[in-house]
Amino acid sequence: MRTLRHLGGLLIGLVVTAAVLGGGGWAVQQAVANAAANPPDNQKMWIALGAMAAVGLVAGLVMAGRISPLATFVPSMVLLAWTVVYALDVNRALSFLPTEPSVNQIVRDAASGARTLLTTGVLALLGVALFIPVLMPSRWSRRDDELDEDYENTPEGSYY
Repeated sequence: MRTLRHLGGLLIGLVVTAAVLGGGGWAVQQAVANAAANPPDNQKMWIALGAMAAVGLVAGLVMAGRISPLATFVPSMVLLAWTVVYALDVNRALSFLPTEPSVNQIVRDAASGARTLLTTGVLALLGVALFIPVLMPSRWSRRDDELDEDYENTPEGSYY
């Protein structure tokens, strides 16, 4: 049962990683592009802010929830590893972003926003915040694990 919990946490971690990099990147790119527009489009700004709020909600629920710590460990390691690569070799870190014209425009927008998040250090901040729940020992065991499940239940009519 424990392995299913951690497998679920791994899958949730992959979804959180995609949400932060894809959804967060797209929302940041839309907000930055809208702020530079003259005049700014309020509807696009609200959509970008709503997408940022949704990404924040997903990340917050995963950090605060009692699920497997792998749900926060996976995205934290991706974000922190990419930040370390950026600190060591800027060109290599930026080469991971798809910028070719053959790539869908939405993916290129998300990559542009992820670039902004990476170069400003926001991914490092999120990576550290997502890593903190991994350090909590209570996250590695369920509440049910505190009960000893090795003992057999006694029949209702017995002395023992």
